[in-house]
Amino acid sequence: MTATHTRPEAGAGGSSAVGSDPGARNEGAPGRWSAPAAQEHGAVPARQGHRAAPAGQGHRSATDEHRAAPGGRAHRAAGRGVRDALALVLLPVPLLVAALPAAFAGGGTRRWFGGRGESQRAEAQAARDAAAEAFYELDTAQRDLKISIETINAVDNSPRGRKAAEDFAALGRRIDEVSHAYITAVDSHDLDRDDLEPSVASRARTELTRAKDDLVRVKGELDRFGQGLGPLLGSAETQLARLAPAVERARQALLGASNALDAVRAAGLRADELAARLAALAPELTKLNQGAGKHGVAETLQRADVVLRDAEALRAEAERLPERAAEIDRRLVSLRTRAQALTTRAGSVEPVLSELRRRFSAACWQDLQPVPEQAAVNVRQAEEKLTEAAKAREEQRWADATSRLSTVRALLNAVDEAVSAAGDRLQRLDAVAKDPQQEIERTRFAVRDAQRLAMAGRHTPDPRHARPLDDSVARLDRAIAGLEGRHPDYWHFLTETEAVRQTAARVVSDIREERGGGG
Repeated sequence: MTATHTRPEAGAGGSSAVGSDPGARNEGAPGRWSAPAAQEHGAVPARQGHRAAPAGQGHRSATDEHRAAPGGRAHRAAGRGVRDALALVLLPVPLLVAALPAAFAGGGTRRWFGGRGESQRAEAQAARDAAAEAFYELDTAQRDLKISIETINAVDNSPRGRKAAEDFAALGRRIDEVSHAYITAVDSHDLDRDDLEPSVASRARTELTRAKDDLVRVKGELDRFGQGLGPLLGSAETQLARLAPAVERARQALLGASNALDAVRAAGLRADELAARLAALAPELTKLNQGAGKHGVAETLQRADVVLRDAEALRAEAERLPERAAEIDRRLVSLRTRAQALTTRAGSVEPVLSELRRRFSAACWQDLQPVPEQAAVNVRQAEEKLTEAAKAREEQRWADATSRLSTVRALLNAVDEAVSAAGDRLQRLDAVAKDPQQEIERTRFAVRDAQRLAMAGRHTPDPRHARPLDDSVARLDRAIAGLEGRHPDYWHFLTETEAVRQTAARVVSDIREERGGGG
């Protein structure tokens, strides 16, 4: 093989034909060469026993000179090349012929830069760079997706969330496999080595291209998996976005409740109950401060909502406490005054009962006999509860005071109704005894109104409406007949007419409801 076809590699042999000064090229020679070091001292032929200088000791390639020595050193190297070429030209022909093999050999076969070997190296290095880029993109995508999976795991403990974590772990194992293959391919070949063989470069390119393709394929699987996480990730991010504001609102609510309680105490109110409820929220605040990392996002959100609700209720009660105390004071005064007034009114029940007994039959007043005694008992119990309420207010037991006052109010209402019932009974009996016709006409009008509504738009009434109305007419007739005699039971008459009017009103309500629903 000629020197034209033999391309050298960096650092192999003596002088190189690549990178020399074009002006020193020898016409007719395949390339430019440098004479051996021995010929620089008298141009002694190689056959006289002198050996050419070993590679790397006497000469450096022009490429190395350009790399190692900028500026003047490169020009000096080119100058030496010119002098060597001139020395060979000036040699006699026999010496020139003898010097030519030594010049080509340079102490051994020289390797040229460029050619197919350098092309294979460049292709392998390009494959290495492409694989490195694919590895970087896969690593970045895996890191980003890991954050998404951690977000989902922190919030979603559902079967879908657990499956997403398992699928990501499986993808991680495949990523480890292709990454290991890539790293092995990179470590197995030093593509920057000067004596890299073309076959080695070709094999490295094949392995690196395969590693790059595997990295890209797994990257595609990772991207598709990430797109499928959209709904889960959106829900998880929404809950995480709620987490910090929810916890902060709970903390602020607790602070507001504490401040309101301090203001109440500064006003001279103890508020022991509210203080105990606030203290009970302290463990919940501790768990909130420990965060979702320990207790989970869902549980922390729920706890924050509970603390917020309870703390706001505490703050509202604390802010209302001064007003509540004033309201209890007002109710104490008002109920005490009412109890005194009912005591006076209860004393008038006995004269009313006496009038009823004198003028009407026993059926008209017998049920009112216990009213005076029961009124006195209720008033006495109300006064006792008032005393207990006043003591609870003084001790700032607000709930107890409110409960006692509610009991007082119920007792006094019962007394008021009983006393009023006796007076109303006498009034109504007086009216019907003087003129029962007014009560009769009032009742008949109610029945006729119901009958007209039942016949509206019909030839015959609905039996469900006609039957109770017919019964009411008969019941009214019997009540009217009961007024005849020496001592009529006017109270029975009044209760019967009231019952007839209630029946008519119920029929009217049923008819309107049915027709309203049908329309």
